[in-house]
Parts: sequence; C-alpha cells; structure tokens
Amino acid sequence: MRLSGVLLAKPVLHGYFRSSCSWRVRIDVTFSTVLSTTQLAVIQYIDETRPEPRLLPSDPKKRAQVRMISDLIATGIQPLQNLHVIQKIGAEKVQWAQYFINRGFEALETLLKQTAGKYCVGDEISMADICLVPQVYNAERFKVDMSLYPTIQRLNQTLAEIDAFQVSHPSCQPDTPVELRA
Repeated sequence: MRLSGVLLAKPVLHGYFRSSCSWRVRIDVTFSTVLSTTQLAVIQYIDETRPEPRLLPSDPKKRAQVRMISDLIATGIQPLQNLHVIQKIGAEKVQWAQYFINRGFEALETLLKQTAGKYCVGDEISMADICLVPQVYNAERFKVDMSLYPTIQRLNQTLAEIDAFQVSHPSCQPDTPVELRA
C-alpha cells in the first residue's frame, strides 16, 4: 500500500474469532476488499477513503441514523458481552448477557422499525448492518429469544445470505477452534 509515495506495511487485523469488533471490520474488509484494524472509527475511515461500497449514506438524515444504530450496538450493547467482562460475572454470565442484550434489542427493534428497508437503514448495506450481524450472533450465543425482535431477525437473515457476512463469520476464521468451525 502506498500513501503519498511512501510504502506502507500491509495492515494487519489483530482480533479474536468471536470478537464483535474484529467481525465488523472483517465484514467491511471482505465487502470492500481492504485490510484494516478494529472499531467504528476504522470502518468510517475505510468508508471515507474508498470509493465503493459506501457504508455511510450521503443523505445526512440516513447517515445520522446509521451512526445512531451503530453506536447503540457497538457502545450500548456489545461491550457487556466482551470476554473480559463476562469472565468477571461468574455463574450468572448468561443471565447478565441476556438482560443487557434484551434491553438493547428492545431499543434497537423500535429504532429499526422506523429506519429499515431491506437493510438497517433503507435498501443499501451500511455500517449499521456491519454492527448488527455480530451482535445477533452474540444474542444467539447467549440464547436470547430472537422471536421478540422480528425486525432484527429479518435483517439478520437477509444479511446472512451475503458473501461478505458469510466469509467473515467467526466459524470461518483461522483462529476458530476446530469444534466451532463451519
């Protein structure tokens, strides 16, 4: 990779096969064929420096909706299922995760009913979709009743059919334990 005539080292994604943060970037990387590191700021950087596909809509209202949904998931729901947090909880870890996922999904379901088309915000894949799929995986892992969230469930099923979401799945990663591979 070159930047203003300077040769840069190939970026490396450091992650963990179940990391939601890494998964969001793996989807983006696969979707836009770029390598990177983790978090929403990186996804936004990739979006701002690559012509296609756009992960933040050009329409200001839709762009704000995408950021609101992404922030809700990435900062309001997902951090409470991080491995280092869950390990501190003890025997109640499943109930802990379910409680916070359900609480976040109730707000997210209401929001997505207003913004969703084929995807989270309208009919174009966005950063919000990249955030949604890993969080639904976490919910399923902690046995959250997804029938309570029909909009989230529908969007996730639609996104799961897209190649970038399939190849970036935790079960397809090099560090995935053999017993958890697809």
